[in-house]
Amino acid sequence: MDNPRKEEKKCHFCVNNIKEVDYKDTRALRRFINGYSKILPKRRTGVCAKHQRRLAEAIKRSRVMALLPFVSR
Repeated sequence: MDNPRKEEKKCHFCVNNIKEVDYKDTRALRRFINGYSKILPKRRTGVCAKHQRRLAEAIKRSRVMALLPFVSR
C-alpha cells in the first residue's frame, strides 16, 4: 500500500551517525531553516523527533550567540 512516488525521508543525523548537533556549525544548521530564518518542521526536513528537538535547541543557541540571524531582511 506504499505510494511508489513518495520516497521515505531518512534522518540526516541518524544516517550520518552524528551524535551531537553542534550550534557552532552554522553551515549544517542553515539547511534546516527557511528563507525567513524559521526552523523547518520535521515533516519537511525528514529528521527524527529526537534530533528535531536537539536541532531546534542548537539553532536557538546559535541565534543567541549571533551566529545565525533571528530574522532575515
